[in-house]
Amino acid sequence: MRALVIDDSKAIRLILGQILKEIGFEVCSASNGLEALQQLKSAGKVDLALVDWNMPEMDGLEFVCEVRKDSQYNDVRLMMVTTETEMSQVVKALEAGANEYVMKPFTKEIIKEKLALMGMQLS
Repeated sequence: MRALVIDDSKAIRLILGQILKEIGFEVCSASNGLEALQQLKSAGKVDLALVDWNMPEMDGLEFVCEVRKDSQYNDVRLMMVTTETEMSQVVKALEAGANEYVMKPFTKEIIKEKLALMGMQLS
């Protein structure tokens, strides 16, 4: 399975990428939503995207909305991984089409639990 990690923080991309690789994902990454959309179009099928909310050029919510507009990405699971902790933001992301929502700081166990909830536990 392939995962796309989208975050403007290189450190967070590396941490999430490492967690995903450890459980069997092939990982690619992008530093904002616009770059991520370009990767989706050029890199082929992605099964999962972990998306930060606050990024330059195109934020995570805009990315989720764009992906959900295109039916070819209907089976891509989207997990918001963000510092946004307001319940209204959680609701907004889920209504826009995110499958799960993780608040930073996160642990490897939390990421694995959310993947299991989405039926994506590999190991």
